[in-house]
Amino acid sequence: MAQNLKDPSKTLNEEILNFCRHIAGPNHITAVCVSGDYAFGLPSSKAPIDVVLVIRGFQPRLMNYVKVFGDRSMIVLAADQWVFERDVDRGFLGEALASKLIFPYIAQVNPSYLHDQEVKLKKRLILELLENLVLDFPELSYEIRIRPEYFMHGTILSRVRLFPSMAYVLANLMDERGKERNTSHMLRGFKEALKELEKEDVVTSSNSYVKVASSFADKAKNPRVRFTNLLKPAQRTLFASLLGILPSILSALSQNREVLARLQETGSEDAKLVSQFEVPEKYAYIPTASGLVPLANRTDIRAFARKVLGTSEGVRVAVERLGGVLNDVYLIRARVDDREKKAVVKSFRDWSSFKWFPLTLWSLGTRTFAVLGRSRLERECVMNQLLHSKGFAVPKILYVSPSKRLVFMEYVEGKDVASVIRRVATSGVGAEVRKDLKTIGRVGRKLAKVHAMGVALGDTKPENMMIGRKGEIFLMDFEQASRNGDKVWDVAEFLYYAGHGIPPFVGLRVAEQIAEAFIRGYLEAGGAVETVKKAGNPKYTKVFSVFTFPHVMLALSGMCKKADRLRG
Repeated sequence: MAQNLKDPSKTLNEEILNFCRHIAGPNHITAVCVSGDYAFGLPSSKAPIDVVLVIRGFQPRLMNYVKVFGDRSMIVLAADQWVFERDVDRGFLGEALASKLIFPYIAQVNPSYLHDQEVKLKKRLILELLENLVLDFPELSYEIRIRPEYFMHGTILSRVRLFPSMAYVLANLMDERGKERNTSHMLRGFKEALKELEKEDVVTSSNSYVKVASSFADKAKNPRVRFTNLLKPAQRTLFASLLGILPSILSALSQNREVLARLQETGSEDAKLVSQFEVPEKYAYIPTASGLVPLANRTDIRAFARKVLGTSEGVRVAVERLGGVLNDVYLIRARVDDREKKAVVKSFRDWSSFKWFPLTLWSLGTRTFAVLGRSRLERECVMNQLLHSKGFAVPKILYVSPSKRLVFMEYVEGKDVASVIRRVATSGVGAEVRKDLKTIGRVGRKLAKVHAMGVALGDTKPENMMIGRKGEIFLMDFEQASRNGDKVWDVAEFLYYAGHGIPPFVGLRVAEQIAEAFIRGYLEAGGAVETVKKAGNPKYTKVFSVFTFPHVMLALSGMCKKADRLRG
């Protein structure tokens, strides 16, 4: 965002304009933009004055000029208007020219033109950052709340990472003397660009946050977008090195021989300076039951206990492992005011080869699994929020630590559906069994309602469904859930895992009763007959035949194939 020129040195300003007129000759000057410390509110700085001169019909198309005024030097990057506007519109020169408009600048000639170009540039940069956010968090991106500062700091940090030494040049941008003014100027352009993108249905806004529009997120998942975005940093590095940023950096560093000497000795100073810039993830948030949590959050288990459970430093926090082979799940206990508080934490580590290879082997040609920890964490959060918003009973997400890959959830009191199935399998007949079969039917109805939303849960073992204290059915464990996923797998996994809990010498009528109760409930709630029938095919039975007795598998698959007879 352009600043009003307030430097008392009129002579210097006149010298800048005179030199620009000399370069342009008879050609029309479209705009003159001054950047660097001079525009950052530090006119006494001895760093070079950076100038972009835009000329209509300039030949040659692009040229660098250097001039010294007493004890000040000036670097002028003169460009043809067509070249400058292509650099703004599409990064024609890796933004070697356009990047000056990202930061505070002084518009000495044609401020309205430069402002329009600034908003165009920031609009494109926002689109790139949104695309990268969707590619990094393909499921979670639909729910993330973003403040405008995310785009400003993301743009700054991306350039500092390309040129770590640029941190020395930009350090003055965040100097306490002018930080508030400079960030305010930069943010205005990003906010104006966001308003235009909202009109184009790229983002939606609410309460000073923006969200990625679903239509934009769906398009951004195209592999071509990832390939294109991977090329952009290399393009920026090449052109920026050749055309403007690198000469400016070297000239600025030459003003400080001590810094230059340190750079020649070691590169560690660069990394240290880069780390001082704010990470954009501080301004992107995941909604939880405890409020919005930034993506940059690094809360660990004990820090969570103090923050969310309300415990003090001296309170003992007990951590008890709950998970099985594939998941790291822990129960947290902490006593607060003579009352025990509980929460569950899931750790989403990448599945190592020895963990997920058996799953891949068993399900070859039937089912693929999300293996990366971040992908599974995303699915857990997104599907939990989606199901909760539609009225399903799910454990509330209390807190998220994306960098630690931890999700903290409400502890649900009750019994899992697997225990209900075991009781049916061992109790024979009676009122209690009939009640349990009705519960299994309710599970079928619940799953059909989930499927009606176009969602497949992906891991429907009876252990992942709880009967709460009030009799409500809690759905749990969504790390393999997805929109438009395999609904047949959901039906097959529930039934065949249920069969795993049936003792070998129990009559097959028990297996048939369990399957019938579930299938009837599923069909009564609108579940598709074909979905159930397909669950009886060898494509699915082969996966679970490893740990369910063959005669039980046969009985369960037989009930699936007769699903049309069970429809009420």
